[in-house]
Amino acid sequence: MHHASDGRADGFLVRAQTGLDLFRPVVVVRADSDSTAIELIRSGLIPNRPYYLVAPMALTGAVNRAVAITDAEVLCVYRLDPARFNPQINVLVVANPTPEGLPRFETSANGAVQTAAGVNWQTPHFAEVYVFTEAAARGKGWGKAVVSALAAELIKHKRTPLYVVNEQNSASISLATSVGFVDTGAREYSGQAVLRQ
Repeated sequence: MHHASDGRADGFLVRAQTGLDLFRPVVVVRADSDSTAIELIRSGLIPNRPYYLVAPMALTGAVNRAVAITDAEVLCVYRLDPARFNPQINVLVVANPTPEGLPRFETSANGAVQTAAGVNWQTPHFAEVYVFTEAAARGKGWGKAVVSALAAELIKHKRTPLYVVNEQNSASISLATSVGFVDTGAREYSGQAVLRQ
């Protein structure tokens, strides 16, 4: 947490160990200014340690000054619009919550999971959705079916589903919009990061 001279919080950096990569922490940074972002990054990251970093597009310059980024991408944030959401029922979709109790829906064929949709994180009001589809299962509508089932479950618990996707992943964007997600206009800059010396 960073505080301005008047005492108010003007930025934060979170380092989290997640299932995304057990050896590469996820870092999320938010700040009111480039100088605050750079200060947070320099004080919050360990030199020579790799991270997966996510920041608002407005902080791209600060991020690039503080860390060396590889595999950079622009992520688009979508939000489910309840007016566009038409839940679909697919008998192949089964609920299979995670060991932590987070919702997860999947389809299987021949004993193997073909598609899965779950939650990366959630708060009392929002939840970020992920979806995975095996190559052999693409084009069958199963990805849409598991995301639809997950979205219905999240809405039932009064959480707004969010869908974060690489701006160039047209197949995933198409899936999201077919379920009823709309582009919020928010963009995030992300990539593999190592603190500059």
